[in-house]
Amino acid sequence: MIAAAQADILLLQGIDSDAGGATAGALAGVLAERGLAYPHHLSLPVNSGVPTGHDIDGDGISTGPRDAHGYGWFTGQGGMMLLSRFPVEAVRDFSSFLWADLPDSSAALVTPDEALDVLRLHSVAAWDVAVLVNGRPFHILASHASTPVFDGPEDRNGLRNADELRFWSLYLDGWSPNGAAFSSPDFALMGTLNVDPERGEGQRETLRNLLAHRALQDPRPTRADGGTATADWTDPVPGDLRVDYILPSANLAVGAARVLWPDGTEPDDLGEAVETPSDHRLVFVDIDF
Repeated sequence: MIAAAQADILLLQGIDSDAGGATAGALAGVLAERGLAYPHHLSLPVNSGVPTGHDIDGDGISTGPRDAHGYGWFTGQGGMMLLSRFPVEAVRDFSSFLWADLPDSSAALVTPDEALDVLRLHSVAAWDVAVLVNGRPFHILASHASTPVFDGPEDRNGLRNADELRFWSLYLDGWSPNGAAFSSPDFALMGTLNVDPERGEGQRETLRNLLAHRALQDPRPTRADGGTATADWTDPVPGDLRVDYILPSANLAVGAARVLWPDGTEPDDLGEAVETPSDHRLVFVDIDF
């Protein structure tokens, strides 16, 4: 699947993170054997599976997977990894940012009081990665937001997902969780945002506001059949939804935008290859930079 995409910069989601970066190195090695050189890779600690020490979900225990900063049975489960043909110049890691510290946060509505000073906003991770493309910095704003389901009528996961998306809107508006405000002209917001703008669960208006942000453009990648869904989920509920995004900055020239979801008519049938690793599909956008 990765060989078919031939991406210059690849953001992988749902891949376990380890302290020494062994997974990233091993994967890069396997891809090199297939003729895909990704000499630069980034695999930072993530929030999934990291204990908070508090009973977040109210089930009477504080050691379950839903009591972690992000859902996970072990530290690093379902993390995030960046592979690049271009060198990584700098990284801003926002993964430790507290949910309660986000302006107008919903954290206090759905979080035990004793956990407000501990619980992080991002259930997996959030990075601003500057990659040097022919000597010019290009920023990858990488994110994996909470799944806005698996909660109760309080909509805890939905509210958290919305705040994770608002984090990026605020960041693009000049607010910064730490350090200098973001001012780079060339970038792309990439990741699993876990909300479809039209269907399914989640605070869809928050996603629509992000998609319509003046600093971004939405190339609306399409499948072979013309659809925009990126995840193959059980029909009819939740059904196939668009939850994975690449949103380049508005100033960039964008070419092809595809979801790697073959319909069986391609010369080399990729159907089994794309179905095996995940129920999500690879999304790619060609950017003239």
